[in-house]
Amino acid sequence: MNPDDVKTVGVLGCGIMGSGIVEVLAKAGSDVIYLERDDARVERGQGAIEKSLQKAVTKGKLDESARDELRGRFKGTTNLDDLAGVDLVIEAVTEDLPTKVDLFSRLDELTKPEVILASNTSSLPLVQMATATKRPDKVIGMHFFNPPPVMKLLELVKALTTSDETVEFAKGFGEKLGKTTVLAKDRAGFIVNLLLTSYLNAAVKMYEEGFASKEDIDTAIKLGLGHPMGPLELLDLIGIDTMLSVGEVLYDEFKSQEFAPPPLARRMVQAGYLGRKTGKGFYDYGQ
Repeated sequence: MNPDDVKTVGVLGCGIMGSGIVEVLAKAGSDVIYLERDDARVERGQGAIEKSLQKAVTKGKLDESARDELRGRFKGTTNLDDLAGVDLVIEAVTEDLPTKVDLFSRLDELTKPEVILASNTSSLPLVQMATATKRPDKVIGMHFFNPPPVMKLLELVKALTTSDETVEFAKGFGEKLGKTTVLAKDRAGFIVNLLLTSYLNAAVKMYEEGFASKEDIDTAIKLGLGHPMGPLELLDLIGIDTMLSVGEVLYDEFKSQEFAPPPLARRMVQAGYLGRKTGKGFYDYGQ
């Protein structure tokens, strides 16, 4: 399939990542059908996209007529069958391998045989999703970064089964979305999260051990290394539960202590202190 042949894209999941992916696709001219588990989540996803578009209008990056046009390019559903006619699928559900494998198996039966099935997974083994289908050559990782409308990187992941033609399609489609693509092999964490996890874990351990305050750790990284956010601020943005899951996947694959989630991160997840999305993480967001 040629990237220009993609008219309608199905997106599975419309949470923090999924809603951003829907917005990116709509802005690039695609019609989008996004799937959520229930009507409340469909409405929540719609609200998140609307809020992001309005923010762009307020900042002068989007005029109101363009916003109104974009609103007509996406719609939500709770019925997987509504994705039967799409030209591309991008899965962005929770980082749970059995859930993803089940969805890929069902999508394989539902969608046209030439349709490429992509996953936004940030760490899970792509080959297990691919081999749940009868088209393993057409399964690829398309890992967006948070927030998708702002971040320019699209990390492509080639499983052992992924064809070169599928990789070329994904590169071309990524360029159509205005993204810069990089290509990684199907190994836990790929490029970015493999490097990022050990860095974030080290920052949490530094804070946990009382070596420095959270404010000083974040300030040191921002001013000393030129990062836009410090590691603990970044963890709150990503979601401490998300990075805990990634760390567990990496540790399971490599058995290296640098990837093992720090005890403090585990306790914070158990307490519900997940970061910005719950109003409290390393910092308090007053929600």
